[in-house]
Parts: sequence; structure tokens; C-alpha cells
Amino acid sequence: MNDLDVLKVFCAGDGRYGNLLGVVRDGRTCPDDADRQALAAELGYSETVFVDDPERGIVDIRTPGTKMSFAGHPLVGVAWLLDIEELQPPAGSVWARDDGEFTWITARPEWVEGKRTEQYATPAEVEALPAPPPGEGWLYAWAWEDETAGRIRARGFPRRPDGVIAEDEATGSAALLLTAQLGRALNITQGAGSQILTAPNPDGTIELGGRVRFAPTGLS
Repeated sequence: MNDLDVLKVFCAGDGRYGNLLGVVRDGRTCPDDADRQALAAELGYSETVFVDDPERGIVDIRTPGTKMSFAGHPLVGVAWLLDIEELQPPAGSVWARDDGEFTWITARPEWVEGKRTEQYATPAEVEALPAPPPGEGWLYAWAWEDETAGRIRARGFPRRPDGVIAEDEATGSAALLLTAQLGRALNITQGAGSQILTAPNPDGTIELGGRVRFAPTGLS
């Protein structure tokens, strides 16, 4: 598929790490619902996005097993790729901006569904968890690295029945949820070394930001 871009979202400062994202720029090339789901499963990324209207920012977000109304890392990635100020996933309008280093979206934490956060005593305990840890349901395991500075160590485990993704390298929606729970800006290191930034707004929305790069193996 020659209109597929593969991005790394929430990269570290040196461009490494980040969560892979597939973006089909022209959704008309894959209009059938079943075909879209099959492609998302074949690619195997935590999410794949189909852009149905690049000017209005209408997007369709898929995991390998299901359709999603909202997800953070796909929207940050698509905002960077399309360079637009508003995206329209099924959950609602998402504003986007780029400050030269980080791409930001503004979203509502109540759009996050099916995820649970759990605090651990130390970053070492988070790092020692198997992938995935025992149990059911989407788990965001985290611990303070520096509470005063708002620095957090986290790992994300989908624990979905299909088992395609054992561990999510960088999870924007879970970062939104944790930010809402803690009520403060966060600087999160997730997975092998991805970086996620968040900042709560007075109206209850949260800004979610990160660096985006083309993956070395991406197609264009």
C-alpha cells in the first residue's frame, strides 16, 4: 500500500523509541469496514488510522482487534503528519498545535475508556513487571521518579484477548487519564524510553504532547 506512512509517536529527545503508528492518508483506498480491520490486524501496530477527510480532520482509529472512538498516540501522530489544527475522531473535536519540537492535542479524559491506572512504590517495581503482568483489563502501571518535578515512570499493558500487543510503548490516552487523576502536569517516561508530556487546562481538558518522527521502515 503506497499511501501508508509509519510514524514513531512520543519519541525521546534523540529520536529513539516512540510507539509505532500506521496512517493510511487516503481512506478511500480502503473504504470497507472489514478490510480496514483486517489491515490493522495485519500491520499489528497498537493503532492504525485511516484518514477519511484530511481537510476536516475526520479519522477512523483501529487497534488490531477493534475500532476506537478516541486514542491519544494516533491523534498526536496524525496531527503532526497532516499539520492541521483540528481532528475529528468519533469522540469529538480535538484541537492540535505544534511548537516546533512537540505536537500537542487537547482532549477530554472522559473519552478514555477501559483503562485502569495502578501506582507502584518505585520505578524499579514498574520496570520489574512481566509483559503482560497477571490479570485482566488494560493496566497503566506507574511510579513517581520525581514527584516534585512531576516525573513519572510508566508501562502500559493492553491485556486484550487477542494478545497481539503485550506491552504498549507509549499510551496517550492512559497519560490523559493519569493526569486527570493527579490534577497536574506530567513528564512521563514509558516503555523502553518514550516521552509523553501532559498539562491540565482549567476547563477540564488536557493537553497531550510528544515528538513525532517517520519510522525508518515507514513507507510513503
